Amino acid sequence: MTRPDAAPDCQVCGGGMRPWRLDRRNSLHRCARCGLVLRDLVDAPAGARAPAYGGDPGLDRVRLSLTYRRLRRLVPGRGARVFEVGFGTGALLRRFLDDGATVAGADPGLLEVDVDPAVAAAGDLTAAPLADRPGGGSHDLVVGVHVIEHVADLADFADACCDLLRPGGRLVLLTPAGDGAGLAWFRSRWWMLEDPTHVRFLTADSARRLLESAGLVDVRVRRLVLDSVGVEAASLVRALRWRHLPAAGVLSWPVTRVLVLVTAPVVLAVRLLVPAARPTLEVIARCPDPQR
Repeated sequence: MTRPDAAPDCQVCGGGMRPWRLDRRNSLHRCARCGLVLRDLVDAPAGARAPAYGGDPGLDRVRLSLTYRRLRRLVPGRGARVFEVGFGTGALLRRFLDDGATVAGADPGLLEVDVDPAVAAAGDLTAAPLADRPGGGSHDLVVGVHVIEHVADLADFADACCDLLRPGGRLVLLTPAGDGAGLAWFRSRWWMLEDPTHVRFLTADSARRLLESAGLVDVRVRRLVLDSVGVEAASLVRALRWRHLPAAGVLSWPVTRVLVLVTAPVVLAVRLLVPAARPTLEVIARCPDPQR
């Protein structure tokens, strides 16, 4: 158990983790050097919902479409080899499969009945943890969409992803921004804390340090305008209904989903004007090619 006065050193840079009190009942830990944010449910229950998933399928489809369009530019045409960490139902891998790619993935939460049949039939899928999968060094793209914030050992995760890449291959991670304005504004009411399995939040600095330590190069970090478009509205509902939160999460309330749609134009305008308000980091890095 992590206590506010006895936090371990930062996993990424070795700096000291300092307590960050969100309110009288919730405290995180934050690295004084790289900003990595550590969350323990004992110290920061933060109104976590009961199930791990509390998103909205419609919003998830929008994210899938936008994410695929960005990723497609990073890999060659037909014959690309794509590996997804935490592939879920295989919806993203299905897009690549239909485009002529060879697909593979690891997901410890794998439920075969829920995986897209074409991906299950054609893909090299496993329910084993990523660290247990042999490296192969043959993939053009390794991607993890909102996965690394669930990971206990960040260095092992980054090393395993690196081992899967061919020289010149790309790693792409999407993850909530631990240095974004959302956490600073909403504090314990921030919607990203509603997920009880969110235990690490990278910052731009900690993400860069982590991947460079794994041997990756050309690390680029940017903040996405269009990812997680419901975070602000869901956080506001959590703040207003703090004492009466539903066990399934605030997006289970129809009024929250309506509020997401109504406030979307204002939210996007604020994100365009204030980059720190963008809730998601996109981190892209390349496996070095010794022949270059």
